[in-house]
Amino acid sequence: MNQEEVVLCGASSYTKKYYFNQAFSSLPQGIQDELHIMCVLFTADVGGALQIVFDEDGHLQMRTQTEEDDILYDEIGSVLKIKQLQRDKEELFESLEMFYRVFCLGEDFQEEE
Repeated sequence: MNQEEVVLCGASSYTKKYYFNQAFSSLPQGIQDELHIMCVLFTADVGGALQIVFDEDGHLQMRTQTEEDDILYDEIGSVLKIKQLQRDKEELFESLEMFYRVFCLGEDFQEEE
């Protein structure tokens, strides 16, 4: 799984679908459910599509996309919502990054102080 970027999950308000990368099926069901709810609520609130990806260094990134002619997409709201999620879900995101770096990138586990 050593790629530049790996998609963890995502949702689209256009297709009304949620995607979860089965390579991460070893994550606890509660975390999978939390990601599902978070992605679907995000796209329901601001529209467009949301992807949660790991970059090549194992950092979690949230990316939004919109169709060019989507006048209902809330661009400012999407930025604010991402910042809110980064604050509210900080511990979850840090844990996911650690999981990815240890189990997918093969780094040694080092507990932060």
